[in-house]
Amino acid sequence: MEVERDFIGSPPLKTVRFGGNVVDTLAKFKRGDTNDYELLKHQLSDPDIKDAQIINWLQEFRNCVTQLTKDHEQLVSVVLRLPWLGRSPAVVEEYLAFLSNLVSAQTVYLRSCLKMVVSHFTPGRIVIREGGVDISDSDDEDENLPRNFDLCHRALQVISRYVPSTTRFLMPILTDNFPFVQKSSRTLECYVHNLLRVTVYLPTLRRDILELVMGRMLKLDVSAPRSEIEEAEESPAQQARGREGPPEEGLFDMDEDDLARPSGEAGGAVMAHPVAERLDTLMDILLAYIKDVCFVSGSLHLTQTKELYRDLVGVFDKLVLPTHACCHVQFALFYLCSFRLGLAEAFLEHLWKTVQNPSHPPVLRQAAAAYVGSFLARANFLSITTVKACLDLLVPWLHRYIDSQDAGSRAFCDVSLHGPFYSACQAVFYTLIFRHQQILEGSLRQGMAYLQQMNLERIVMCQLNPLKVCLPAITNMFAAITRKYQLVFCYTIIERNNRLTLPAVRSGQGGESLPVNTNPLDSFFPFDPYLLKRSGKLIEPIYQVWEEPGDCEVDGQKKPVRQVTPLRCPMAKRRMTSCRGRRPTMTVWWA
Repeated sequence: MEVERDFIGSPPLKTVRFGGNVVDTLAKFKRGDTNDYELLKHQLSDPDIKDAQIINWLQEFRNCVTQLTKDHEQLVSVVLRLPWLGRSPAVVEEYLAFLSNLVSAQTVYLRSCLKMVVSHFTPGRIVIREGGVDISDSDDEDENLPRNFDLCHRALQVISRYVPSTTRFLMPILTDNFPFVQKSSRTLECYVHNLLRVTVYLPTLRRDILELVMGRMLKLDVSAPRSEIEEAEESPAQQARGREGPPEEGLFDMDEDDLARPSGEAGGAVMAHPVAERLDTLMDILLAYIKDVCFVSGSLHLTQTKELYRDLVGVFDKLVLPTHACCHVQFALFYLCSFRLGLAEAFLEHLWKTVQNPSHPPVLRQAAAAYVGSFLARANFLSITTVKACLDLLVPWLHRYIDSQDAGSRAFCDVSLHGPFYSACQAVFYTLIFRHQQILEGSLRQGMAYLQQMNLERIVMCQLNPLKVCLPAITNMFAAITRKYQLVFCYTIIERNNRLTLPAVRSGQGGESLPVNTNPLDSFFPFDPYLLKRSGKLIEPIYQVWEEPGDCEVDGQKKPVRQVTPLRCPMAKRRMTSCRGRRPTMTVWWA
């Protein structure tokens, strides 16, 4: 194969080589003469090897590929490490031809070839010498990265074309090569990007790859609690306020969310919490992938969307639902469900089956109930008809549960016995807090009739006493709303529960005071406000922020609309900003 050259602008190619050809070298090695064999490995490892030399070597190896048995593993390893990326098109084509010949004739080297390709899924490493110390860093400024990634995926497609069992060997390699979650955002971004790109031409691996990616993202998610992210985001704003001096009182009642937002586009684009920054990068990639799979030329492709939904729900059941207090990864399904109402209804039906199924562990049933309530409250793309349909399933189930327990020996307040019931109660209360105004819109009479037929008083007054277990913030707001519309009067029960509750603090070791558990249900709301900035720009348009009714009285006192209550996270109305100006991004994603 001829190599195109610029004879005027390029120096003569170095084609000097020592020893015999590859066939003779392999024959001598078989007879026990290793001199030429070692010389060959040395020449192949030359860092200054030229394109013409690589092509000549690869052509010779292709002619004797059937002789490259397991005995020549070291030599083949050296050949696979040849610097083919970033070389001329002629080198690339010859190298890909060699790969196809090698895996076809010697499948024993399939894993080695796959490992070689996957090793290039992240930016190369460069060594920076500072103060006599070698510091390894990622070469993320390489302009050839997009082209190199394209060639890696082309190589995988070549291998899979010649070896149908490639997918069975590839998945463990992808798992083993996943960068440590503490690596740089750029390294994680490139690797996850390439993993998701594999699913385009190897669709049978999509479920496993999504499970791998979301599993690693969950590790980041749980290691960056909501309180830590909020605190990290507040600190820069507090420092800025300190430099500017104390605010003048009496002029404006500024929203604390505006104060928390760093000034300047660049400052508002990067998460102050380092783990949250890495998670934001990966969520941005995952949401972009979901959109690209589901939309073809701007139109929703229903078949592809349904297939992706099934894969994501499978990963959700296996990894996300059992993970307590994760804050962001579950929004991948939230985002997907916003594409079509039927997907959202299917997701709610799936959760509802888990809630009411006694064969599932109680902890999973409680988590599923929390997802139902949070999804109904926060998804602004849900119609009120869908919300009422879900309430029509939840509320009768609560009444049936009360019927089965009221006359029994277990008819008393106990989270360990009735956890799913309490979680379902809290889901109903939480949904009504967010959606009662929509239920009453249009026809107040019909809306009131709908709320009255729920018979909420029976649920609140039953011997299981759900108001004692639900979060105080939910209980108080629910009590205020139901009193306003004269649906049920909860304050008598709340006061009685407060009198029967243990003291607010207990003594710990050393005599210090420790607060008692104010969340006996250990509940959380999985779709609480989304805190990540870059990926959040896709969530913000489909998300229902909490807007406290201005005329509701909580604990007997009217609160202004702008006052923050426990139902509203201080970051709930954060304005998400896009940040794509930090570095060059890959222009081709999943083609």
